[in-house]
Amino acid sequence: MKLRMLLIVCLAVISAGVSAQSVREVDICVYGGSSAGVIAAYTAKKLNKTVLLIEPGKRLGGLTSGGLGYTDIGNKYAITGISRDFYRRIGTHYGKFEQWIFEPGVAERTFQQYIREAGVEVLYMHRLAGAQKSNGRITEIQLEASAGGTAKTSVVRAKMFIDCSYEGDLMAKAGVSYTVGREANAQYNETYNGVQMRNKHQFPDGIDPYKIPGKPESGLVWGISSEKLAPQGAGDKKVQAYNFRICLSNQPDNMIPITQPEGYDPARYELLIRVVEKLKPGNLNGFLKFDLMPNHKTDINNNGAFSTDMIGMNYNYPEADYATREKITKEHELYNKGLLYFIGHDPRMPKHLRDAMLKWGYPKDEYPESGNWSPQMYVREARRMVGSYVMTQANCEGREVVKDGVGMAAYTMDSHNCQRIVENGMVKNEGDVQIGGFGPYPISYRSLIPKQEDCENLLVPVCLSASHIAYGSIRMEPVFMVLAQSSATAAAAAIDHKTSVQKVDVAKLQQQLAARPLATDRTAEILVDNDDVANTTTNGTWKTEKRGAYGPSLFVAEKGQSATIRFTPDVLKTGTYKVYTYVPKVANISSTTHISVFDGKKESKVPYTAASVRVQGQTSGEWVELGSYAFSKGKKAYVEITSDGADGATVADAVLFIPVEK
Repeated sequence: MKLRMLLIVCLAVISAGVSAQSVREVDICVYGGSSAGVIAAYTAKKLNKTVLLIEPGKRLGGLTSGGLGYTDIGNKYAITGISRDFYRRIGTHYGKFEQWIFEPGVAERTFQQYIREAGVEVLYMHRLAGAQKSNGRITEIQLEASAGGTAKTSVVRAKMFIDCSYEGDLMAKAGVSYTVGREANAQYNETYNGVQMRNKHQFPDGIDPYKIPGKPESGLVWGISSEKLAPQGAGDKKVQAYNFRICLSNQPDNMIPITQPEGYDPARYELLIRVVEKLKPGNLNGFLKFDLMPNHKTDINNNGAFSTDMIGMNYNYPEADYATREKITKEHELYNKGLLYFIGHDPRMPKHLRDAMLKWGYPKDEYPESGNWSPQMYVREARRMVGSYVMTQANCEGREVVKDGVGMAAYTMDSHNCQRIVENGMVKNEGDVQIGGFGPYPISYRSLIPKQEDCENLLVPVCLSASHIAYGSIRMEPVFMVLAQSSATAAAAAIDHKTSVQKVDVAKLQQQLAARPLATDRTAEILVDNDDVANTTTNGTWKTEKRGAYGPSLFVAEKGQSATIRFTPDVLKTGTYKVYTYVPKVANISSTTHISVFDGKKESKVPYTAASVRVQGQTSGEWVELGSYAFSKGKKAYVEITSDGADGATVADAVLFIPVEK
């Protein structure tokens, strides 16, 4: 009897020990190791909080390290803080000031840099199983092992939680209001939401939808829905298409041949044959957005009527269980691999296109842990929170401007197609919207937080509160990183002041983000934009243009016009500063632009040539270095751009002063 009691006591002690080890308590728990997740965790740790970053997979960085190397920027002015620092670290790797085009592995290693520097603890291969709330707050989340993993931690308790997943899983488990799909235009008084039949990425007229052309009784070609087209602007639960951002290599010693994937069915690509026969593309760019990366690699995205987007096959993904999501992800992978194989091997494809495709293969040095294929599907949109404030088309277009901005967006209102149907006897895609023409606009802090009655200690910088079409403008990786930093800073403030995320002092939050853009005590850089009337002085004739500007606008002086502009920084700390000027792409720009830098004592002439400015990627221009100078505190220094001596147009946009750390 005594022996039995002793055994029971021992087992109880062992059980209690195991239980204690499987529970973690931290200040801030970040769920999802996306680019946003890494930056949120790094920021929180830099703000002296205990942090745990949970990643369901084995790799950090989400899409940024998962193939999306041809960065969707919109306007560099919108990319601030640690997000901007990320692209400068990438630039350092490639020997440049900033770099927005990069290999997946370089991005992943850069994210790991942040993790090491801050000493962030990362829990890999753990996924959310549940969330527990009390008095409007998440008290703990329950975890389970991801497929193929072993659970080391089963419960995490935290004062604040940040959901950085692409799916909004923590938000949903916490009972926060959300939506999936497209709102009707009428809901938020929009024009580009809901059903949209447009001409971008559209089939040309005359493409037959039936297996045997002209015979409806033969059935629809794979990938076409029999659903009827709803009225323009009508809401539905359809989700814009997913794909993979594909990294290939054409370097022979780094190539793995593209072979036939499991379950390959050439009938899936019948519509590509019909489009190719109709349009006769001269190269692969006719149906693949074939952007080149450093070191002979690619970032391939969807392009045209039939491409890498698996239209209509992802509707169940946002709210599906893990097994169903894995199945949908695998289907997208096999579809994309099958497409590449089809292009290179199907005898119906024109020979010049087959030959071009066969020059490429999977890179040996990318994604070695996942068979040289990205583990991150391009989940463009899943759940979207319905929070304290909903960002809409009016925000994008500047008709409604929030005062509590903690980040900016600037990209086109962009939605990929949502369905492929038959219209007037022809194949048509529906849902693609690409409407731009607006400058950077602020994103409300309230769009990052739930309604107070939903949850008081959760921030959601990825699946934030926005309508479908506004989300299409906001949902860019650099912006997610900006919003993640803001969210982590707000979470730390809420902890420090023992309050809810809804009661954080946003004015102080904005001040902190401006004063400490890297979440450290490092001296902040100084930006003087041409729109900054308090710190610029103009003379002569400058024409204001908005397209291609850094920030809201840029100035142009045509050949023969006399014009000068002086950019005067308000230097808060005496020291050495490296100076840059932003040069946007402008037609007929002068072969030489004349610039003077005055450091408070002497003037230096630092002209640049148009030939030296090489603009790469989805950006309007590049920074040109003007040298390093010792500046004293105050407003004694300046940079002056003049059109004198120009043989073409002179541009003036922004000047940047970056403190040089000793």
